[in-house]
Amino acid sequence: MYLFTGRGASRFALCAVLLTAVVSVAGCNDYSAPSLAYGMQLASTRPIAVGPRTYVLRPNDQLRVQIYNEPNATGVYTIDGGGYVSVPLAGRVRAAGLTPAELERSITRHVDGTILKDPHVNVQVATYGPIYIRGEVKQPGQFAYAPGLTVGDAVALAGGYTYRADESVAYVRSSASPREVAEPLRTDVPVAPGDNIRIPERFF
Repeated sequence: MYLFTGRGASRFALCAVLLTAVVSVAGCNDYSAPSLAYGMQLASTRPIAVGPRTYVLRPNDQLRVQIYNEPNATGVYTIDGGGYVSVPLAGRVRAAGLTPAELERSITRHVDGTILKDPHVNVQVATYGPIYIRGEVKQPGQFAYAPGLTVGDAVALAGGYTYRADESVAYVRSSASPREVAEPLRTDVPVAPGDNIRIPERFF
């Protein structure tokens, strides 16, 4: 057994403190680094899913609107080119740019206090606006949209790429814009109803 006194004891104590600090920092790094790396990987490779209740409505979407205890007002209605939907009792209501839940609240405000008291309104998307794909695909044309659809899915609906296709990029034009946007296909790109997708020809 060794006893440290004087200067030896001071050096031993200093070494012990430094060793404890190094071990603590190393332990923290070992714990946090994998979590950070994992989170960054998820953010870069997994798109956020949009559900039917959080989907943003667009022109040409068909909506199933139900006002409980009012069968004459219940039906399927289409959002027009101006972004409005006409519903009995509520009239012409702005719909484009809202989620189904937000449109429910808007219709409720329109009909509440007229002939109805505390109405209960439900809005669901019956049919989404279509997407369009053209260019270097085997069967270009118009296809039905479904939530979560990506450019890769759209290409599959169109029969796949032709042998001339540039599979690294797609040009996407939304229904709300006249301009195409180049979308690199390093990861699968989500599309929205009304999108027009063009697959270019590659340069040999």
